[in-house]
Amino acid sequence: MVTTYKKAGVDITGIKKSHSAIGQIISSTHNLQKLAKVAHGFGHYAGIVEIPGNKFLATHTDGVGTKLKLAFELDRHDTIGIDLVAMCVNDILVQGAEPLFFLDYLACGKLLPERVEDIVSGISEGCLESGSALLGGETAEMPGMYESGEYDLAGFAVGAVEREKLIDGKRIEIGDLLLGLPSSGVHSNGFSLVRKILKDHKLNLKDILPGTTETLGEALLTPTLIYVKPILKLLAEIEIIGMSHITGGGLPGNVPRMLPEKTPEGFVPVAEIEKSEHYNSWPELPIFSLLQQVSGLPDEELFPVFNMGIGFVICVAETNEGIAREILTKEGQPVFRIGQIVSGNKPEVCWK
Repeated sequence: MVTTYKKAGVDITGIKKSHSAIGQIISSTHNLQKLAKVAHGFGHYAGIVEIPGNKFLATHTDGVGTKLKLAFELDRHDTIGIDLVAMCVNDILVQGAEPLFFLDYLACGKLLPERVEDIVSGISEGCLESGSALLGGETAEMPGMYESGEYDLAGFAVGAVEREKLIDGKRIEIGDLLLGLPSSGVHSNGFSLVRKILKDHKLNLKDILPGTTETLGEALLTPTLIYVKPILKLLAEIEIIGMSHITGGGLPGNVPRMLPEKTPEGFVPVAEIEKSEHYNSWPELPIFSLLQQVSGLPDEELFPVFNMGIGFVICVAETNEGIAREILTKEGQPVFRIGQIVSGNKPEVCWK
């Protein structure tokens, strides 16, 4: 029996319907503030608020999902906080914002001091990597709410960007290039499907992942990459026209989020991504090879769930490709040309 994301308990269609339903409710609150005006609200990577001084604040809140279940099973808690920070700061980075500060929420049934220390050390490491000040948060001990040894995490990040440097994709044109920054693995999305595959096919987390020297468990717990430093360095040198953080929904669900309805010339932009068999535009990571091999799932099922090796996408003019590669390489950040913007019928991803 083939395991799909829906059979694993996650209905992407239902999630989209839910987002559509609550969007109007949320927008009804946007005109309450006199000091700060909501510029981009629900549905964008980050909530954008205009403040005095010709600047915007970018905000995002997120969690780590069921990747936590693997941390519980392996009893390793020092990296999950990095994931938490990454999921928040990468999303505000997409709008061109530099992260400023971070808050966290930790809820558990029984507070175990050593475990909390491990979790917070990971959050602190993520904040150092992203240049965010960890201001504090809330630790809630709630007996009866969580199974023994289990907990949940949420984070909240705030960043800032000047008005003229806000990135919203509106200047994307036909012929612009898509550059992909590789992921470290599964990152923090799709773990309900990962766990279902592990269970259905009786995979052992202590076994060595084929093609590597690490265990399957170690590979799956590898923290989500934080792209703040190389992207801020790039923003200081060239114009980035659009960006996408590849989270739930994969490339087909996230790249269209950077696309405008129409280009300045009136064309409808489509992100044409060069994915042939075994996606030759970028390296295939061993963890995705294994998941696809044992599950039997086709690309059509995997790409809308996992990042499949690309964790962040930037859109630049073709004339800026060379300098973008040079800057990113100097920062130690690998980069791959994965596609370009073409004309089509609606803003979406198409495969070449």
